[in-house]
Amino acid sequence: MTDPTQDPRFLQDPYPAYATMRAACPVQPLPGGSGGRTSYVVTGYAEARAALGDARLSKDTVTFFADKESGRRLHPAVAHTMLATDPPRHTRLRRLVTKAFTTGAVTKLRPFIARVTDELLDQWRANGLPVDFVAELAVPLPVIVICELLGVPQEDRSEVQRWSGELFAAGKPDVIDAASHSMADYMTDLIATKRTNPGDSLLDQLIAARDGHDRLNEEELVSLAVLLLVAGHETTTNFLGNALLALLQHPAELDRLRKNPDEIPSTLDELLRFDSPVSTATFRFTTEPVTLGGTEIPAGAPVLITLGAANRDPERFPSPDLLDLSRDATAHLAFGHGIHRCVGAPLARAEVEIALCAVLTRFPGIRLAVPPDRLGWRHTRLVRGLDSLPVML
Repeated sequence: MTDPTQDPRFLQDPYPAYATMRAACPVQPLPGGSGGRTSYVVTGYAEARAALGDARLSKDTVTFFADKESGRRLHPAVAHTMLATDPPRHTRLRRLVTKAFTTGAVTKLRPFIARVTDELLDQWRANGLPVDFVAELAVPLPVIVICELLGVPQEDRSEVQRWSGELFAAGKPDVIDAASHSMADYMTDLIATKRTNPGDSLLDQLIAARDGHDRLNEEELVSLAVLLLVAGHETTTNFLGNALLALLQHPAELDRLRKNPDEIPSTLDELLRFDSPVSTATFRFTTEPVTLGGTEIPAGAPVLITLGAANRDPERFPSPDLLDLSRDATAHLAFGHGIHRCVGAPLARAEVEIALCAVLTRFPGIRLAVPPDRLGWRHTRLVRGLDSLPVML
C-alpha cells in the first residue's frame, strides 16, 4: 500500500484515510519504513490494544538501530528515554518516577493551574479581533505548569519552550538534534544546581527518589527530566486545541458544556477519543514473528500503532465520527495502554478540565474566527495538533 500520510489532505483530516485502511485490513504493511524496512500500520482498536500490551513488541531503540548507519546526533538523554526501554529497565525507571509523580502532586497543583489560566485569560481582549487559542493559552499553560512542577526557573522557561517545540520539527533533523543537546545540557546544569540547593520540586524528588538501595543515576535523571518536560506539555497543548476545536464544530455539545461546566471532567475521555493528541504511538518493533489482526509480521519489523485510527474504530465505538459527550469512552487509547501508558495523564486531564471550564465560563460566545478547512496542522505523524486556532470571543 502507498503511504496515505503523504497526501496533503491527511493532516487536515486523517480519519477518512484511517477508515479506508482499517476497512481493508486492520494491520497492513507499509514499504519504505525505518532503514528501508517494511513497517506495519495498525488501525483497528482490538489490534492496537493488543499490540500496546504485547511484550514481543519492543521499544528498545538502542538495540534496533545499533547496526544502522545514521548521520543523526541526537543527545543520548533524548534518544534513550524511559519510553524507549523494555522491562526490567523500564519497570525500574517507572517505579522510581511514579513515587514522585503522584495524583497527590497533581491535586496540589490545581490552584496553581487555575491561577495561571486566569492570568492568561486576563490578557485576552474582546475587541472584535481574533485571539489565537493555541498561542495565548494552549501553549503557555502546559509549559508554565510543567516548568513549575519540575522547578525550572521563570527566566529560563521561554528558552525551554523553544527547544521543546524544535524537538518536534518534522523534516528538520539538524534542528531536532541541536535542540536535544540544548535541552539535555540545560537539564544537566539544573540538576547540578538542585543538588547544591535542593527544593521541593518534582525534579528534586526524582534526585532523592529511592527504591530500596536503588536510585536514578545522572544520565537517567537528565533523560527523565527531558522526557517529563517535553511529554508534559507538547501533548497537553494538542489536547487543549483539539478539544476546543471539536466543541466549536459541534454547537449542541458546546452549548451543553457552557450551561453545565461541571460536566467537563466526565467528557474528557470522549474528547480524547474523538481527536487524539498523540496520533501514532512511539516506536516499537517485533522481536519475533507476530500474528496481529490476521496479518503475519516478521521479526525485526517496525510497528506503527495509530491511536487516532483505533479510537475511531466502529467495532469498538459505534458512530465513531460523531462527537457524543454522553458516550462512555473510558476505553480510549489516547494515553496508550499497558506498561507504557502515559504517566502524566492525571496532570493533562486536570489542565484541560480547568482551562476549558474557565474559557467557556468567561467567554460563553467563543466561536471559530476562520473556516475549519483553513486551520493549519502540525507537520508530524507522531502527534496531532493545530499550529493555531483563531477564535472570536
